[in-house]
Amino acid sequence: MSTTKKRNLGFTLVELLLVLAILATLAAIVLPKFSGRTEQAKFTATVSQISVFGIGLDAFEIDNGYYPSSADGLQALVENSSDSEEWRGSYLQKGIPLDQWGGEYIYEYPGKRNQDGYDLMSMGPDGREGGDDDVTNWDQGGR
Repeated sequence: MSTTKKRNLGFTLVELLLVLAILATLAAIVLPKFSGRTEQAKFTATVSQISVFGIGLDAFEIDNGYYPSSADGLQALVENSSDSEEWRGSYLQKGIPLDQWGGEYIYEYPGKRNQDGYDLMSMGPDGREGGDDDVTNWDQGGR
């Protein structure tokens, strides 16, 4: 084998560094665009979960003639705590999950903000009520 053929078989250090520089540049451009997507996805999933709770609460109300009390909470959608004969649950397939940040959903009936219905919220990533990060059914045109 000639020496010319041996030299063309591998990559030089300069070529490898050039490829790494190109990959680093692409990563610097692309990663910031996707960095906010995780938090946005958590908010979207929480809005969807509140909508699912709303469907379950409406089905409960249709069957029983009333919404669960604040004391019974969302758990009334999973188990018949008031021994109602009209209860046709479970109104949720997978129980009551935590929100996307590990907090519990807050349910109040009668609602303070929805006078004719219920208030349902997640306190969002900061875990405190109030502020711009809360996800609520009254901001979504809830009951």
